[in-house]
Amino acid sequence: MDAIRTDTPTIEELNRKIDFLTEQLMFVTAELRHQQERRLEWEELKSDATPIINDLFRISVEQLEEVESYVQFEDILHLFKRLLRNTRNLEQMLDQLESTMELVNDISPLTQDAFLSMMDKLDEMERKGYFAFAQGAMKVMDNVVTSFTEEDFKQFSDNVVPMLAIVKELSKPEVLTMLSTAIETAQQTEPTGNVSLLSLLRQLNDPAVKRGLAKTLTVLKTVSQK
Repeated sequence: MDAIRTDTPTIEELNRKIDFLTEQLMFVTAELRHQQERRLEWEELKSDATPIINDLFRISVEQLEEVESYVQFEDILHLFKRLLRNTRNLEQMLDQLESTMELVNDISPLTQDAFLSMMDKLDEMERKGYFAFAQGAMKVMDNVVTSFTEEDFKQFSDNVVPMLAIVKELSKPEVLTMLSTAIETAQQTEPTGNVSLLSLLRQLNDPAVKRGLAKTLTVLKTVSQK
């Protein structure tokens, strides 16, 4: 009797087995339901995509018919092979493009600062009158171009070296001082009373007047010999 009792499953064991089978059945049922839902979704997607795929195929055929005389299948195949052969080059090119974009993103604040600085500088130049001066200079250039002929410019180019030599001499401090003194004296000094020949002869006795006359005569003599 004890052996029979031992081999016979108890109600608790039967309940555990029933629960286990129930769980397995529920899992299989859920999996079947999931598979059915996926199948329904796939059928809906296929039904929705079929018209789109048909339209794409029709448009592709129409477009290919337009370029059929220019492109052959062999050309497309050759292009595809070249793309496959140059996969690494394309990858390197994309890497360089990404690096360039990163560089652009990094220097973008710097370029913005440089642009703002340039705008501030241009505004300062405009307030100081640089642009107005440039416009005036352009008008002067227009007047020069319209006032002189080609022969005048040719003559000017032939004589520009002697003219620059004269300008160089005039730029010396002693020459500028002499010219400035002469101009100031001519503007400020006015003869008083009657200027007679005798008074002029008396001024010739002044050593400064003698030196001035000597320089003037030397210049006249040099000019007359040219």
